[in-house]
Amino acid sequence: MPLTGLSLMLHLIIKKRYLTDHAADEEGSMAQEPLATKGNYLHIYDFRVQKGHEDEFIRSFEKFDYSDGNPMHKSSAQVKDGVLCRDTEDPQRFFLIAEWADIEEHARIRKVLANEIKPEFIKYIEGGKFVPKYVEVVSSTPEEILNKAAG
Repeated sequence: MPLTGLSLMLHLIIKKRYLTDHAADEEGSMAQEPLATKGNYLHIYDFRVQKGHEDEFIRSFEKFDYSDGNPMHKSSAQVKDGVLCRDTEDPQRFFLIAEWADIEEHARIRKVLANEIKPEFIKYIEGGKFVPKYVEVVSSTPEEILNKAAG
């Protein structure tokens, strides 16, 4: 039986209300985990890859990064594994970001990578410079707020 008149209007009001509430639940909900923890550090590598070699760089990076030969993954100072990101407006620009509890330990391992291991992916980086900027996480959502948002 098709909806007409008042029943159609009630159906549309209920549907609109449901959609509005449902959208508010999804849009208004808070992520349940901060990107990083206050007191830790992020390394942020900001670099460009030689034009035309972007895909080769990604393959070479992943081959090394996921291998047993990557000493970064063996350190207890690494809190969260890194993510390789690509600029949406400049396909040659990349960022590598990870969370560490101890940036001195990261810097020590980085020197081993640069001077001894010399991963193949470095050859695709413009200028061969692969040095991070270190930043301290000075604010992240407290656990009690995250718990409250989780309901």
